[in-house]
Amino acid sequence: MKFLVKTKDFTLSTYTNLLIALKTKGFSFYTFSGYLQREEATEPKHLVILRHDVDQYPENSLRFAQLEAELGVHGTYYFRAEKKTRDANIITKIAAIDHEIGYHYEDLSLVNGNIDKAYSSFCRNLEKLRKLYPVKTICMHGSPRSKWDSKDIWKKYSYRELGIIGEPYFDINFDEVFYLTDTGRRWDGWKVSLRDKIPQQEQWEKQGLVFHSTNDIIQAAKNNQLPNIIMITTHPQRWSDKLLPWIKEYVAQNMKNMVKRVLVISKKLGSK
Repeated sequence: MKFLVKTKDFTLSTYTNLLIALKTKGFSFYTFSGYLQREEATEPKHLVILRHDVDQYPENSLRFAQLEAELGVHGTYYFRAEKKTRDANIITKIAAIDHEIGYHYEDLSLVNGNIDKAYSSFCRNLEKLRKLYPVKTICMHGSPRSKWDSKDIWKKYSYRELGIIGEPYFDINFDEVFYLTDTGRRWDGWKVSLRDKIPQQEQWEKQGLVFHSTNDIIQAAKNNQLPNIIMITTHPQRWSDKLLPWIKEYVAQNMKNMVKRVLVISKKLGSK
């Protein structure tokens, strides 16, 4: 059974192959804060900003982090405020092997759209996480079932006043950085995403820079078809070499994608 899963996408084996393919082609890996604080004069020609959103099952993220560390790769792990996700033991273990920890915030959704209450909630949750790690970067959690976009907090407040140096959706120039995300358990899932999308994705598609499977990306790396600077976002809950968790996530994500398609269509119709 384990062998059968290894032949499929979204396994740890396939993820390992992706990292090895990128390393073989000379890509260096950066945490998000490392990228922001790099010295541009000495930066490598090929680099990957490695981001992980810990939405569920933090133990999966620990396995991801350990696998990466064994390969000499380091990235940023964004943890939500939920107690079942903000596992102190796992966060400490991931940080101990030189990965960055950040806050995966959704506070505007948590307080039903009140920006002042959302900011207070954000500050409280940030301080709780900072008791475990000196958080310098944050990243919005999409909360697809919510009508609120937590990035709107920063229309009134400044995260820089809290000692935060970056938020990917605000502090990365996507005209220069190519974005790959496994949203929807596929690498072209931005089409059915409500918030994990950026305007440049349509232009990249016209250029042929659109990939469905992990093996598509691996093959593009081998053929030198990838841009020089990439941000890769994964959700470790979606990746497993064990058959039953793999099937469970496969079925659950396909159902979520159907719901998100309806929401995306409804949003488009509502804006007309």
